[in-house]
Amino acid sequence: MDPIHVRNAIGTTYVDAACGLRIDDVGPTDGTVVATIPRSGAEDVEQAVAAAQAAQPAWAALSLHERADALDRLADTMEAAADELAHLEALDTGKPWDVARHVDIDRCIRNFRFFAEFGRSQSPEVFRMDDATNHVLRKPIGIVGLISPWNLPLYLLTWKVAPALLMGNAIIAKPSELTPLTAHRFSELARESGLDGGLVNVLHGLGPEVGQALVEHPEVPAISFTGGTATGRIVAATAAPMFKKLSLELGGKNATVLLDDADLDAVVPGVVRSGFLNSGQICLCGSRVLVPTSMMDDFLPRFVDAVQRFPIGPVISEAHRAKVEGYLRLAVEEGGTVLTGGERGEGPGFHLSPAVVAGLPPTSRCATEEIFGPVVTVHGYSTEEEALAVANGTEYGLAGSVWTADAERGRRFAERMDTGMVWVNTWLHRDLRVPFGGVKQSGVGREGGMWSLGFFSEAVNICVADE
Repeated sequence: MDPIHVRNAIGTTYVDAACGLRIDDVGPTDGTVVATIPRSGAEDVEQAVAAAQAAQPAWAALSLHERADALDRLADTMEAAADELAHLEALDTGKPWDVARHVDIDRCIRNFRFFAEFGRSQSPEVFRMDDATNHVLRKPIGIVGLISPWNLPLYLLTWKVAPALLMGNAIIAKPSELTPLTAHRFSELARESGLDGGLVNVLHGLGPEVGQALVEHPEVPAISFTGGTATGRIVAATAAPMFKKLSLELGGKNATVLLDDADLDAVVPGVVRSGFLNSGQICLCGSRVLVPTSMMDDFLPRFVDAVQRFPIGPVISEAHRAKVEGYLRLAVEEGGTVLTGGERGEGPGFHLSPAVVAGLPPTSRCATEEIFGPVVTVHGYSTEEEALAVANGTEYGLAGSVWTADAERGRRFAERMDTGMVWVNTWLHRDLRVPFGGVKQSGVGREGGMWSLGFFSEAVNICVADE
């Protein structure tokens, strides 16, 4: 099959980058070039901003309910193309088609349906005083830049697009250059659903070129970024002097904590899934497993056996596989033992078997730095205080999970974890109304439910004195 020729979606047109350069998009399943994309830059951002500025006022003039209806129509259009979207997502990410179809794409559709209904459920915000009434309005920001990662490409992009559009904004999206295909197809589906082309602009290319130009542009007053902490620092440093609104969902080194009353037969499958789903390439994955020392001899054989039976998948690229393998070599240098995994799959592509490392100090680099791959380190602890210190002992604070026979005990432990999200006896169980985001080096701000509506709008208060 010839590579797909992806173009930028700017207004009602599809165009190559102004510079004429292109980038190969390599599929991780077999290492072949599945598409080529524009290598966009500042000139392309200027064109997209102009298209967004032309389209946004008429969209903002619609009522919240009218915009919600448009989101539902877009969800209908996506649902009709769900199988095709899943094929593109599987091609780009290497995940199985059924996972792409029934996890990623179903969630993309749900993002639009959720925010449509959530928007309709909003009541006027009115605050009465003794002698006046306050009316809170939520006005559109105008144009928002959305920068999304490669691990859950359309899933995380639509999580931003849906509330941004609902609140009356136009968007300029910059998907990862490693996984551009569903963002490109999504831009087409948005137009097919009846949205003005200038409301959904998609620019492809490299982060330091087109992404940086988007963040720097003075007519893009808000940026929602999901990606690595190092890149997030650059985004923040660029945007801060311009007083842009920022939402940064960054890296994690999440702890999975088993308390001493946990039923291993019940919890091991969930612990394995939390560590290795999507080859460990989810920011919420539990990459550090903390186990009472008294349970370690029972836990490790069960865990290793379950990991060995977990499906082997590819990581996103050859370079990323080399990075993960480098951390496994470092783990051995730091005194750890690789109990299983870390082996390349047979044939083409970037497959790497799930790896379990034991014996590392909890302060080692492999236990504190984000690897973002199919690697889990296991650590013993003697007391809950020790477990809490290890769980909180990294620069990150995105997510975590606690596994116990006593849910209330688990909740109390979770409250003491220095992290933005914690699951007790489950993992990745998401209610779209609740806040999503991290603390410390894992990000700034929250999205989800009212937090998304607040970020993608400007709250204005009008105080009317009584006559």
